Amino acid sequence: MNKKQEVGARLKRFREDKGMSQRSLAEKCGWGASRIGNYEAGVRSINLDDAEVIAKHLGIKPYQILFDSEELIEFANVSNIDIQPSYIQKFPVLSSVQAGAWTEAVESYSTIDADEWYETTERTSKRCFWLRVQGDSMTSAIGLSFPEGTLVLVDPEREFENGSLVVAKLIDVNEATFKKLVIDAGQKFLKPLNPSYPTLPINGNCRIIGVVVDAKMKLF
Repeated sequence: MNKKQEVGARLKRFREDKGMSQRSLAEKCGWGASRIGNYEAGVRSINLDDAEVIAKHLGIKPYQILFDSEELIEFANVSNIDIQPSYIQKFPVLSSVQAGAWTEAVESYSTIDADEWYETTERTSKRCFWLRVQGDSMTSAIGLSFPEGTLVLVDPEREFENGSLVVAKLIDVNEATFKKLVIDAGQKFLKPLNPSYPTLPINGNCRIIGVVVDAKMKLF
């Protein structure tokens, strides 16, 4: 078991001790539903900032998640240890129309007429933006879900791959749409997480604007 898996296993134990589901803990932290699951599976490492957020809602200390008993003994007599440098960036919330033209924009953030700016601890490019989810096409009763009102952080410089959550712009409309990218036998599709909506084949009719790298639940 590697370090990320060990940290994830500790997080799972603390969460289950509190009788909380992955989804409920993620919502309390203001994150997308899959984030806690990725941490617990060791797919994604937990930085100090996120450990502090999680620990607050579990009623424990961040170091209880990040370190095992032997590591705590080793560091017991050392103070002010910088476990992982704090990393925070702030990006604007764009409308779906603004997002549709974002990669063609040349103005800097300082000229963007945005009333809302939110922070992220994810390491991203400097051209990210938040987009508020509209409708219920990305809402699912099971697994990953992004209810209406969720904020998703879009990185235009992140490379997409099969399974990426992306924001795309159809050529015949100005608005951007948020979907899951599926690549099957070389063919690309935009797939909603809500099975009530159809999967849209990509055949030169849209442009991928960016990949979703973070989410915040229902910030208004």
